[in-house]
This record gives sequence, structure tokens and C-alpha cells, in this order.
Amino acid sequence: MEQERVVLCGASAYEQKYYFNQTFKGIPQSIQEELHIICVLFTEEVGGVFTIVFEPDGSVSLETDAEEDDIYYDEIGSGLLVSEIRRKRQELLESLSLYYRVFVLKEPLGEEGI
Repeated sequence: MEQERVVLCGASAYEQKYYFNQTFKGIPQSIQEELHIICVLFTEEVGGVFTIVFEPDGSVSLETDAEEDDIYYDEIGSGLLVSEIRRKRQELLESLSLYYRVFVLKEPLGEEGI
């Protein structure tokens, strides 16, 4: 059985909305708030849609996209901002990956596991 990617959260500059996948409501509230801030600030700065996604192996991807006719979307800025988030929030992203691998993928912790 092939696993699919799972969206953790995201924001859209077009709809001016934030989405958090309630499957992950077990993530501490402070981290949920931090994710909210990251997503909303990203779309306010560069536009488009920004999502944080869990890959089938448990790694975390940051994705950005825009409508084809969106002349306000800053494609270069979005790439730079994704890189900045990866660098400055590395510990957060690694913790989210660990959470997903332990609580969703049920990988064991300890010497033989993660």
C-alpha cells in the first residue's frame, strides 16, 4: 500500500484563510500557533498559497504555489523565504517530523527505532 502525502497546515493569500489539519490537534497549542504565524506571514509577504506537508517517509516539505495569472506573486521571494524558514525553523521542522513518525507512522523510539 502506497502512502500519501498529508497536509499539516497552510494559508492562502487568495482566500485570506488559514487551514490546520485537525488530525494533528495533539500537537501542542504553542506549536500550532507558531505554524499559523509562519503560514500567514508567508502568504502576506509573497502571496499565493503556502502549505506544510508530511511526506510518506515522515519528512516535512514546505510548498508554495500561485495561480497562473497572479502578477503579484513573488516567485523569487517565495524561494528565498522557504529557504529562510528551513534554516531558522529547522528544529521545529525536525520535531514535527519526529511527531509524525512516532504518532502517525508508529515508528518505534529507542535503540532500534528513531
